[in-house]
Amino acid sequence: MGVLQELVNIEMAFESEMKLFGGTSNQTLTLEVCDYLGIDPGMISTKTFSDGETQVEIQENVRGRDAFILQSTCTPVNDNLMQLLIIMDALRRASAKRITAVIPYYGYGRQDRKVKPRVPITAKLVADLVTVSGATRVVSMDLHAGQIQGYFNIPVDNVFAAPVLLKYILSNFQDNLVIVSPDAGGVERARAFAKRLNASLAIIDKRREAPNVAEAMNIIGEVEGKTAIILDDMVDTAGTLCQAAQALSDRGASTTHACCTHAVLSGPAIERIEASPMDSLVVTNTIPLNDKAMACKKITALSIAELLGETIKRINSSHSVSTLFV
Repeated sequence: MGVLQELVNIEMAFESEMKLFGGTSNQTLTLEVCDYLGIDPGMISTKTFSDGETQVEIQENVRGRDAFILQSTCTPVNDNLMQLLIIMDALRRASAKRITAVIPYYGYGRQDRKVKPRVPITAKLVADLVTVSGATRVVSMDLHAGQIQGYFNIPVDNVFAAPVLLKYILSNFQDNLVIVSPDAGGVERARAFAKRLNASLAIIDKRREAPNVAEAMNIIGEVEGKTAIILDDMVDTAGTLCQAAQALSDRGASTTHACCTHAVLSGPAIERIEASPMDSLVVTNTIPLNDKAMACKKITALSIAELLGETIKRINSSHSVSTLFV
């Protein structure tokens, strides 16, 4: 009976225990999520051979476990993506019961459609790679386009950073707000924020002449004398945000701020932000800030660890995730 009871206890522990493994792209966020969940991060070893190949070893038993892998596919995008795929393959071959890829920032998400002949839909290719590597579910945050969820043949939870950003806005900005969409594609997101904040709405009429080059042409809506908050899903080279901030300032906005989920901040982004009339930029830690970004006094990073941790907890216990955003 002692042996049988031990087997029963082991089975019960396996059913209830989750494992959260972190890749190297965002280790601080992994630790924060584990702290919220009250668990230790999964033991994993990642190495790089001299020729650039990635080697992964799962250093604990995951047989029958509910395994989660947290990895943003940010800079260096291809290395982090490959590492994510290899970790999932290792977990699949180690007989994990369920493998959930937690990808706070989904790289290649902007290549979500054919904008001209003879170009790939890379967001779909990445979805296929993630699925083939062993993922049975995907969790991401503020996908660049909603249709990316349809590129997967497995369940996808697109978590919104709105609760974190809304809490910050309510705590730091008073009345007379106007929420600004930097382009027509972000109007739905901006309208949802404006409704929750009881604020007015404005739209930047923007024309993009080339990749990572944007020109703000006109402002639709009243911004004069108001606190303008530009809302976007990501800030890359900051060209769009800075031109929008300049246009808002020229139209008489009293102060100009920006809220973005993903701080890609590549190329001349920091220099542009520091030189722009933008008073502050609020981002989340889906992507870790580099040293230059951390030194910029205009940038504030908010943690989404609690939001991701609660999402993981609910997936593990088969409870609703959508109720987080009601």
